Amino acid sequence: MSAPVESSVGSASFQERWGDRLNPLVVKEVRQGLRTRIFWASFGLNLIACVVLALVAFVQTRELSFSHHGQGYFFAFFICLAVAHYFVIPYGAYRSLAREREDDTWVLLVLTGLGPRRILRGKVASALVQAGLYASAVGPFLLFSYYLNGISLPSILTVLGLGGTWLVFLTVVAVCAATLAESRMGRAFMHFVVLGALGMAFSTALGIGGALSDSGSRLLSKYEVQLAMGVWLGVMVLDGWLLFEVAASRLSLSTEDYTKGPRRAVVAQMLVALLVGLGFWWYEDRKHVVTEIFSICGTVHLTFVGLFLVSDVDGQARALRAGTGPLSLFRPGALRGFRLTVLLFGVWAAVWGALALVSDDMNTNSEAMRMLMMVMPAYAVLYLSLALVLGRMPRSDRFSSPASVRLLFVAAVGVAAGLPPLLAELAGFDMGDPLLNLLNPVVGIANFGTHDYSTGEPEMTWPLATFVVGVALLLAFLADRALVEREKRAHLP
Repeated sequence: MSAPVESSVGSASFQERWGDRLNPLVVKEVRQGLRTRIFWASFGLNLIACVVLALVAFVQTRELSFSHHGQGYFFAFFICLAVAHYFVIPYGAYRSLAREREDDTWVLLVLTGLGPRRILRGKVASALVQAGLYASAVGPFLLFSYYLNGISLPSILTVLGLGGTWLVFLTVVAVCAATLAESRMGRAFMHFVVLGALGMAFSTALGIGGALSDSGSRLLSKYEVQLAMGVWLGVMVLDGWLLFEVAASRLSLSTEDYTKGPRRAVVAQMLVALLVGLGFWWYEDRKHVVTEIFSICGTVHLTFVGLFLVSDVDGQARALRAGTGPLSLFRPGALRGFRLTVLLFGVWAAVWGALALVSDDMNTNSEAMRMLMMVMPAYAVLYLSLALVLGRMPRSDRFSSPASVRLLFVAAVGVAAGLPPLLAELAGFDMGDPLLNLLNPVVGIANFGTHDYSTGEPEMTWPLATFVVGVALLLAFLADRALVEREKRAHLP
C-alpha cells in the first residue's frame, strides 16, 4: 500500500514543481486572448478561407491525372496564415503590453514578483501559443498543397521555418516597441509606427514566401541564397535577443542593474559576428573583400546601437555604486556605456584592419577601402562624442537627457553632412572637395573609399585618415571628462 501512496505523492510534487515553474502570465494571457472577438473572427475567417480554397483546388484538379497547382495554392494558404502571424499576433502582443502601461496595471504585475523579464517572456509566449493555434488550423492545408504537385517538401519546410523565426522576431519587436513611449502623444505616434512596420513586415513575408514557393528548389540550391538565409536567421536571433533585453531594461527599476542584459547582448553580438566573419574569411581563401564587408556592416550596426548605449542617464542608484569600478562597463550610467562603445569600436577596427593587412585577392581599390575601414569607426566615435559634449556641457538637465543626446547626434550629423557642400557651392569649389569635407560623415567617408581611376591611387591619404582618428580621440576624451563631471554632479546629495 505504501508504493501507490509514494507514487501519488511523487506525482503531486512533480506537478506542483512544474506548476510553479510555468509562467502564470502565459495562462492568463492565453485565456484572455481566446475570449476576444478579434481572435475568433480572424481564426474563423482564416479557417473558412482555407476550406474554400481547398474545395476550389479539389474541383479544379479532380479530373486531372497530373497537375502542377501546388505552388499557387500553397501561396494562397500562406497568405491566410501570414495575415494572422505577421500582423494580428504581433499587434496583439503590442497592444497587450501597451494596455498594461496605459491602464496603470503594470504596477500590479510587478507586485506579483515575476520581474520584467518573466513578464515579457509570458507576453511573448502567450502570443506564440495563439500563433500555434493558427498554425494548427492552416498547417494541414499547407501540406495539402504538396499533393497538388508543383512544389517540393523542402520548399514548404523552408518557408515555414523562416516564417516561424520571422514571427518570433516581429513579436519581440512589437513588445519592445510598447516600452518605448511614455507620454500619450508618444504612444499614439508609436502606434502608427507599429502599424506601418507590421504592414512592411507582412509585405516582406509575402515576397520571400512567394519567391521560395515559386522557385524554391532552384533558389535553395544556390550558395548565395543559402548564405543570405543563414545571415538573416542569425540577425533575427541576435537582434531579437537584444531587443528583448532592451525591453526588460526599460521596465526595470532604477535601483536594479538594468543595463547588464542589453550591454551583454551587444558584446555577444559583436563576438558572434567576429567569429562568423573569421570563419567566412578563412573559408573564402582570405579575400580582402570579406574584411571590407564585415568591417563596414559591423560599424554601421554598432553606431546605431552605440547611440543608445552612450545616451543612458547620468549616474546610478546608491545601491549599485559600491560595486562599480573603472572596468564595470555593464553597470548603469552613460559614462560606462560610452567607454564600452569606444572599446567595441576600437577592437572591431583593430581586428579587421589586421586581417586586411594579411588578406589576399586585393585590387586597385583595396588601399582606399583600408582607409575607409579605419575612418568609419572614427567618424562614429567623433559624432557620438560631439553629441555628448554638446548635451552634457550645459548645466540644464534637459539637454543631457537620453532623447536630447540622440537628437543632438542626428542634428550634428545632418549639419556636418550638408553644410560643407553648401559652402563649397557658394564659394565656387567642388562640392566633394576632400579637405573641405574631411569631417563630413557622408562625403568624407565616400572620399576615403574611392580611388582615382586615372592614376589608380586613393583619393585621400593616410595622414588625412590619421587626422580624422586624432580628432575622434580628442572629442572622445572631452566627452569622457564631461560625463565624469556630470556623474559627480548627479551623485551630489
